[in-house]
Amino acid sequence: MSDKPKGPPFKPKRLYGRRKGHPLSDYQAGLIDALMPKLAVNVDGPVDLADLFDSPGPLRLEIGFGGGEHLCHRAAALPDWNFIGVEPFENGMAKCLAGVDRNGLKNVRLLMDDARFLLDQLPTASVDHIDLLYPDPWPKLRHNKRRFVNQGNLDEIARVLKPGGKFCFASDIPSYVDWTLDHLRRHPGFAWQASSAADWRTPYDGWLSTRYEQKAIREGRTPHYLTFVRLNQPGD
Repeated sequence: MSDKPKGPPFKPKRLYGRRKGHPLSDYQAGLIDALMPKLAVNVDGPVDLADLFDSPGPLRLEIGFGGGEHLCHRAAALPDWNFIGVEPFENGMAKCLAGVDRNGLKNVRLLMDDARFLLDQLPTASVDHIDLLYPDPWPKLRHNKRRFVNQGNLDEIARVLKPGGKFCFASDIPSYVDWTLDHLRRHPGFAWQASSAADWRTPYDGWLSTRYEQKAIREGRTPHYLTFVRLNQPGD
């Protein structure tokens, strides 16, 4: 897949959902003011990954990380990898920053905005792994178009993933799982990695079950874990 022209992102994309919740604590507000600028990814132009991180390494992107529990867990477990986390909700970002600060993580960079702006500016075939874990399901039929899994976003995910790279999707909402399977199985850039029911019922290796997932299980919802591999296609 060839590079597309790069320039400042087209900002009028509409971001659904809340941007702020309850007031931040003094500690959280301090992290937003002092630590966030040091870790922030600038998406006003092409992202230079060599300049963004202190050391080279495989790159993992988490889209919509909630409170950052999974992102910080992975970053601590894989110090030779670099991580970019994207979360537009300020309270979630503050929680993630606390995890980064508490664990002294040096391999994490963050964007408090729409993940589409980042995808627009990442180099082609630059990402080794992308996580989309428990995204907003937008369950009402008239809101399905708001789901992050759609043709345009999948095209961009396919562009930035390296051939052989993985796209992992987790959800406890059956309609969104079916939606994702339908979109990914029809997309020529991906292959679903499953041969039995256990493959999508078993958590990923090294998985950290978040508070959201534990709540879903308590309420009787079944988590599903889907893994797709980026195919090597002519023209890549």
